[in-house]
Amino acid sequence: MRKPYLLAVLWAGALALLLAAPVTRADEAKPFAVAKYALQLSSGGAPAQTLVLNVASNLIKHYGPDRVEIEIVAFGPGLRLLLANNVNKGRIAGLASSGVRFSACDNTYAKFTKKLGYPPKLNPHAVHVSAGVVRLYELAHEGYTIVKP
Repeated sequence: MRKPYLLAVLWAGALALLLAAPVTRADEAKPFAVAKYALQLSSGGAPAQTLVLNVASNLIKHYGPDRVEIEIVAFGPGLRLLLANNVNKGRIAGLASSGVRFSACDNTYAKFTKKLGYPPKLNPHAVHVSAGVVRLYELAHEGYTIVKP
């Protein structure tokens, strides 16, 4: 009688460990990447948005999409790039299809929400991160080169 109970407890423990493990998105796995870049976007004007997207495109052209990992981290006024109605949504979709990741700062998002009176809709390719600066710090410790174009 005790063996089924013990087995159930062991399975529950194993499941809990699996669920607690960090999840890696399939599009993040680039085993042949030779370079890793985190692009900081903390200013919100159109020229800054165009520049950061151009830099990401140029990195992909230089290395090839499978040989470079790129994450654009947007915070402060730079978060405007990742709003759903941004004019660059087509370019973002194209870069995302090449594996570029887009991180949106939750601290800035909360400020936008408070100012607007409602939560703005983000681009579907954007992923929430607790703080943009913290995300850059984490990426730096994962071997990413931080660039502020």
